[in-house]
Amino acid sequence: MPDYLDDLRLAHVLADAADAATMDRFKALDLKVETKPDMTPVSEADKAAEELIRGQLQRARPRDAILGEEYGIEGTGPRRWVIDPIDGTKNYVRGVPVWATLIALMEAAEGGYQPVVGVVSAPALGRRWWAAKGHGAYTGRSLSSATRLHVSRVSKLSDASFAYSSLSGWEERGRLDGFLDLTREVWRTRAYGDFWPYMMVAEGSVDLCAEPELSLWDMAATAIVVTEAGGAFTGLDGRPGPHSGDAAASNGLLHDELLGYLNRQD
Repeated sequence: MPDYLDDLRLAHVLADAADAATMDRFKALDLKVETKPDMTPVSEADKAAEELIRGQLQRARPRDAILGEEYGIEGTGPRRWVIDPIDGTKNYVRGVPVWATLIALMEAAEGGYQPVVGVVSAPALGRRWWAAKGHGAYTGRSLSSATRLHVSRVSKLSDASFAYSSLSGWEERGRLDGFLDLTREVWRTRAYGDFWPYMMVAEGSVDLCAEPELSLWDMAATAIVVTEAGGAFTGLDGRPGPHSGDAAASNGLLHDELLGYLNRQD
């Protein structure tokens, strides 16, 4: 089995470059922000970070395909880099420090492309998380200064911390009643949003999280960090991996109960 460590080292180099670019424009008074056709914001920093990552990948891995949120798919083949230059753009443009660059490498496998490397870099928080298939998940300042991640061992919903992004998406999909029932059963709920709750699941500080509408670039990097930390990452349909257009992540022990509540129809 490939060890993917060279690819992981490259992903850290890409994240370093993106961090420098995004932090340079964070809280800039003249930051340019546009509205995309799906009515979500995109800043000049989103575009610049993705262009920077793409340029470095084209030089370092010219045979690999690249899929990014801002510029789509480029290239073909069994290896595909998946990029979200700024996950949490709404936070970024308002000066909230909870945003990150997500970089994943996916490889063709049975059942579709699967993530084999993931880096989640949140420079305004001073945090970074990463994983490579078969090598575990870590957090720290660098590859040489890192702490291995492990999900929690909480086995009862009444002891569990559940994180989510917002209520509106659950209501729009007719799943709000099940969602609210779950919030009443758990010990604690917090709406951290975006990449962060998945990283806290991997760290063991949160036990459950879910979102009802996501794209592949939102999930590819977070999925492998959660699973390499010993957790479960599926769609709401229970399909493993980042392919369902929505996500549920947990320490594994509570996953069936999580899906049971979130699949109740109003």
